[in-house]
Amino acid sequence: MTTPLFGQMMDMPLNVSALLAHAARYNGDAGIVSRRIEGDLHRYTWRDCERRAKQLAQALAALGVQRGERIATLAWNGYRHVEAYYGVAGYGAVCHTINPRLFCDQIAYIVSHADDSYVLFDTTFAALVDALAPQCPKVRGWIALTDEAHLPAMQTPVLSYETLLAAQDGEFDWPVLDELSASYLCYTSGTTGNPKGALYTHRSSVLHAFGAAMPDAMGLSTRDSVLPVVPMFHVNAWGIPHASALAGSKLVLPGKDLDGKSLYELMEAERVTFSAGVPTVWMGLLRHVKEIGAKFSSLERTIIGGSACPPAMLATFQQDYGVEVIHAWGMTEMSPLGTLSKLNFEQTQRPPEAQRKLLEKQGRAMFGVDMKIVGEDGHELPWDGVAFGDLHVRGPWVIDRYFRSDASPLVDGWFPTGDVATIDQDGFLNITDRSKDVIKSGGEWISSIDVENVAVAHPAVAEAACIACAHPKWTERPLLVVVLREGASVTREELLAFYQGKVAKWWIPDDVAFVDELPHTATGKLQKLKLRDQFRDHKLPGAVEGAA
Repeated sequence: MTTPLFGQMMDMPLNVSALLAHAARYNGDAGIVSRRIEGDLHRYTWRDCERRAKQLAQALAALGVQRGERIATLAWNGYRHVEAYYGVAGYGAVCHTINPRLFCDQIAYIVSHADDSYVLFDTTFAALVDALAPQCPKVRGWIALTDEAHLPAMQTPVLSYETLLAAQDGEFDWPVLDELSASYLCYTSGTTGNPKGALYTHRSSVLHAFGAAMPDAMGLSTRDSVLPVVPMFHVNAWGIPHASALAGSKLVLPGKDLDGKSLYELMEAERVTFSAGVPTVWMGLLRHVKEIGAKFSSLERTIIGGSACPPAMLATFQQDYGVEVIHAWGMTEMSPLGTLSKLNFEQTQRPPEAQRKLLEKQGRAMFGVDMKIVGEDGHELPWDGVAFGDLHVRGPWVIDRYFRSDASPLVDGWFPTGDVATIDQDGFLNITDRSKDVIKSGGEWISSIDVENVAVAHPAVAEAACIACAHPKWTERPLLVVVLREGASVTREELLAFYQGKVAKWWIPDDVAFVDELPHTATGKLQKLKLRDQFRDHKLPGAVEGAA
């Protein structure tokens, strides 16, 4: 055995509870502001949060919960949900966040597959719980995140969260857990097949929090007021509740109201400096701000992820409102952060147009993530910004298999993401499509994302999706499906003419379909599978059956 030259390090495993303990001890007065179901604001501190999280841990012990058991949540972004994040995982159980926007049958499948012991739920989901309970007989108890006075009338017997906590004194020492033991369980959105579970460890969760808080990632500090619009049931709100505790930031939680007016008013009232969410949410916020002729008085930067950020949205935030947009990419299987788009010193010296082109991409890999693109033969492709292939990743917070699955999806130690991408000489990732969404026309690939970005830059277009339609000669050709802005109008011909000079001529869609709304997943992503089903029989102009 080799003796270290100058001694040894303390053997202190990385536990999620350490993040909360640090926030409570060193930034204990930093606030957590939460919009409650009742509509009013709840205010307390990280120190208060730790005390109540310890009471929850004690309550779980009193209920007979064993370490490793799954405790589920069906809840919005609120202070009790933060307590569950830390109280459940800190106790040694697994906090399993469930997306309440999924279909009831999907949720029942997830609860059963995870073998959840208890389910904590916000009262807005009382009817959902009544529908779920008969389908989930192995759940030992349903806990309403409220007090006795606000328990909803339900068919299902429920416990009061506040009553459970009131029975405990909070005098509790966080146990020292194996850092490789499970901390959180998140399921994919299940757009194809049943949802799959990604099980994180304490080590991966803490390392992800470190990575997320770094200056070239979220860049969080004690001086920030942080509002995660991305739901806490969606991949742990991209790690923001953990990174905020690590940094000692003020945390602002929006509850169930994510419309533009509600978000703007909360941002202004709580002097929010940093936020994060998906493009569909920011569309509503920007629309509201424009309608009332307002500005952002404190918001400095926002992360946009979940799906590609349209360049027009990035430009609006940065040029019209002075808000830095950090374009990001990740996935449930990655905890989720993988890349973020920030310029280094050399890149900030380039012409503005060159800087803009870089910032429109998903950015460089953060420390803890390695990536490569491979061709159909499995060989790695060059980082030249031109060659595009299947994106593979690896790292300490990337899963090596799905929960309760013996088979590993890894290929030579790398996780295949299902994305098609390029990587340029600067190491900037550009997602060109999902492998299942790319349009294969005459043996060449067309990026649906690039086609969509041109469409949403048109002033009459609110949202757009590009999908493949069958073509007798070219196999597939692009169809553009468009939602117009309220009161706006544009013809098919005018919109197709808008593409001239912006993309290769053969990338221009063959047709445009106008719809009232586009289907989205529960996490705000476009459901292109539904669109392809909807337009399966759509006949493109000039597509003649049997054409050579």
